[in-house]
Amino acid sequence: MQIINARLRQRPELFSIHIDQGQFSKIDIQQDTLAASEETIDAAGNLVCAPFVEPHIHLDAALTAGEPEWNQSGTLFEGIERWSQRKPMLNEADIRRRALSTIELLVQNGVQAIRTHADTTDPTLIGVRTLCALRDELKDKIDLQVVAFPQDGMLSYPNGVKLMEEALEIGADVVGGIPHFEYTRELGEKSVKLIIELAKKYDRLIDVHCDEIDDPNSRFLEFLACEALFHDMGSKVTASHTTAMHSYDNAYCSKLFRLLKNSGINFISCPTESIHLQGRFDTYPKRRGVTRVKELRAADINVCLGQDSIFDPWYSLGNGKLLRTLDFAMHICQMMGYQDYARALDMITDNSAKTLCLKGYGIEVGNPANFILLEGHDDYSVLRKQGEVLLSVRHGNIIMERALSRVLTPSWVAQITA
Repeated sequence: MQIINARLRQRPELFSIHIDQGQFSKIDIQQDTLAASEETIDAAGNLVCAPFVEPHIHLDAALTAGEPEWNQSGTLFEGIERWSQRKPMLNEADIRRRALSTIELLVQNGVQAIRTHADTTDPTLIGVRTLCALRDELKDKIDLQVVAFPQDGMLSYPNGVKLMEEALEIGADVVGGIPHFEYTRELGEKSVKLIIELAKKYDRLIDVHCDEIDDPNSRFLEFLACEALFHDMGSKVTASHTTAMHSYDNAYCSKLFRLLKNSGINFISCPTESIHLQGRFDTYPKRRGVTRVKELRAADINVCLGQDSIFDPWYSLGNGKLLRTLDFAMHICQMMGYQDYARALDMITDNSAKTLCLKGYGIEVGNPANFILLEGHDDYSVLRKQGEVLLSVRHGNIIMERALSRVLTPSWVAQITA
């Protein structure tokens, strides 16, 4: 396979990209625009980009909004209550059907790697079992990581630690946690220590729902970062949400960021979900409730973006488009300068791949030939136009193709602009 007339990120030239036996074999600068042939894919000046990565979603809960009841208050905690009502209805066929539909939607929108959370506060662990089985079935088609996630708390749920260990023995890739939802601060801190112990025991990554609350006194992030630093595990540790940081004062954050930088931990923000769920107890002024994405980027701390939910008890919208999530983040976090746009796609590509510890990611000779073709010639034009994903290729094989949309200009407009 050969792709011609392609743009690459941060490069002004046109490129010709050669693929042999499922790997990038040669990447050449073109001197002139080449003519297409049957043996080539003509990128037509559009952007060839590493695949999108969805670092935070709940496939076991996807497509369940309103079953059996809707989240009327729009709060995180009512969402957890509604999910508790839905859990007894779970079975393998139900989870497989919804998860596969959601994965298909993500693939159609350029995603080739997914980290999904699976609830361990369910004595059957059906979500963990089903998603681990799907991961193994789909391994040639998509990278899927499964997080053992104690939705109702590891220490505040009966046999929560035992269920977590069982989930890891089943094969979950990542140890999850939710310290701010444990009954007490002491239990929250103890849960973080247990997460570290389990990750070391089973050689797994860590992804913690951390301080997903408006309370400025919720400060498990500093505890998690400190444990990661002292155990030299920062690159394997992720703090998801951290929405309480939006309510921290600047004096505390100036101290906190030093620890965060030294720890080397990763961050995931889910801006569409956070701005929906947080600030629900405010009148006015009303907090955005999204973590300090702009400040984390400025401090050179790895931060990426996820969708979190697609039509579930916490968020009843969602369409699988990470570009929509990125657009929301740029607005909400006031990252609207050209310097912000120039590397915007990092937060749904390279930064996410780093968070998931993906190997061989990126458009480089010798790497697996995994890429997408985006409508636009650079990060800014793709973001501004919300460009379509025109093509998705994995190991040199086309897994999704979409025709470039064309809009006919009315004749009266043509006359005016002639």
